[in-house]
Amino acid sequence: MNFLFKADYTIQKVFNNNVLLVTQKNSEKILFGKGLGFGKHFGDILSSKTEIDKIFSLDDKTNYHNFKELVTTVDNELIGLCEEIIFMISKELNEDLNEKIHISLTDHIAFTLKRLKQNDEIINPFLVETETLYKREFEIAKKAVSMLEKKLNIIIPDGEIGFITLHIHSARNNGKLSNTIKYAFLSNSIIELIEDSLDLEIDTGSIDYARFITHIRFAIERLINNTPIRNELIDVIKKQYSDSYTLAQKVCNLLASELQLNVMEDEVAYIAVHIEKFKHAS
Repeated sequence: MNFLFKADYTIQKVFNNNVLLVTQKNSEKILFGKGLGFGKHFGDILSSKTEIDKIFSLDDKTNYHNFKELVTTVDNELIGLCEEIIFMISKELNEDLNEKIHISLTDHIAFTLKRLKQNDEIINPFLVETETLYKREFEIAKKAVSMLEKKLNIIIPDGEIGFITLHIHSARNNGKLSNTIKYAFLSNSIIELIEDSLDLEIDTGSIDYARFITHIRFAIERLINNTPIRNELIDVIKKQYSDSYTLAQKVCNLLASELQLNVMEDEVAYIAVHIEKFKHAS
């Protein structure tokens, strides 16, 4: 969708041919539009008739100051590229993102590129969990990495897709990332516990794995929000899958310890069924 300016804008910085930092009545905004910055310079005035594709505002004072600081330390072209990526993300999701992504994602990408130049190894232990939990964001993160690779002529490790996925997910959830990281950490720890206890390797590409990780994600949310589920087959599961139930108790003890919350037997029973499927799939 195109927008028309309601008033003239004064250019503060030209990031690239498509992205500008401007002011309007002492309010700074980031503008995106094809060719919008071509031939433009600091202090130029944009006519109110100029058409653009997207206006990003930084209304929070902390975000505003952090972005201003970022502009002084990160290359203009890279900031412009990151803004193009953010525009792509917003367009793909067809929704506005939390404004903090203009700082967090750009800062993250700048730091990643610095590490790559130094030949530092980038490892993401939660890549599979992240892809399983946030499929939509993960697919968009792939496009973001592709844009970076094409523009910068570099190869970026797959683990970076997972990190960008978390930034996208955070931007869709009021800028919150802590629970996302907690989901990934707990999921990874639980899988390791099950694999070690059963002496097997779980196929992370299987439907059983995807279902289990999804179940754990929502189990954590249920525990945090105190919205337990019912399981009418607890006694049957205990009897038929006694070993799996015992292991499920260990899993739930881990959840309880990390979240500082009690886990009901109903949840233990559901997890036992998932564990039993892992045993027969091996």
